[in-house]
Amino acid sequence: MLSYRHSFHAGNPADVVKHLVLAQVLSYQTLKDKPLDYIDTHSGAGFFELASADAQKTQEYLNGIAKLYQHRSEHQELNDYIDLIKSFNDTEQLAFYPGSPKIAEHFLRRQDKGWFFELHPRDLALLQENMSGKRSIRVRGEDGFTGLVGLLPPASRRACVLIDPPYEIKDDYDTVVTTLTKAYQRFATGTYMIWYPAVDRERIERMEEGLIASGMRNIQLFELATEADTDVHGMTASGMIVINPPWKLKQTMDKVLPELVNLLSDSSGFYRSEQLVAE
Repeated sequence: MLSYRHSFHAGNPADVVKHLVLAQVLSYQTLKDKPLDYIDTHSGAGFFELASADAQKTQEYLNGIAKLYQHRSEHQELNDYIDLIKSFNDTEQLAFYPGSPKIAEHFLRRQDKGWFFELHPRDLALLQENMSGKRSIRVRGEDGFTGLVGLLPPASRRACVLIDPPYEIKDDYDTVVTTLTKAYQRFATGTYMIWYPAVDRERIERMEEGLIASGMRNIQLFELATEADTDVHGMTASGMIVINPPWKLKQTMDKVLPELVNLLSDSSGFYRSEQLVAE
């Protein structure tokens, strides 16, 4: 449960699609002056040096953000994501990659609150260091599934939630559905984002079926596959499921996902952009 560390995977294609969606959602949510609560259930360390031993061991970023870093797209939304990553680097050279906590911090304003959960002792210490200095940010060494439900409904009456477990425990797929159902019952108007890896397609299909059957409305799914599904090795695709998404999110992803497949995937790669449940 505590062995997973995102430092080995920072900036890979899964991070690209996850953080592109996250940035789009937070950009929209912070257009209104009203306060917002952001809740990150599995935060990790929050910020990564790509020259570190962990990142260099796998070099997954070379197949993700490194392929985009000098790219300019005809779609401004993808350029905005690339520029966001560049804002964390001092030069034109890619050296650092922000995790979801630092991306969220970029968008959160003085009137907003950020809640970040992490259980891994080393990553918790790094997260506390990386997120220090802002009174509106809380870092908690607690279970994020339980912590999320306990924070709802938020005092602000506006919430944006990222549920991003490592799925080391196979029950996490089911826990995501049960936790999200409880959260939705407490606060049905929040925007909820669930990241998932496509390692075993049957588990993803079961999670989708559980969400569809839950009674929640307005559910969209966005997936990037760098290669075709296989039973031979690990993750071949990843995606984000969004409940109560911004109204332009699907329009944006319909434009950007084909470009990401072209840039990051082999010839068998594909994408999904689907409305799982209507509004």
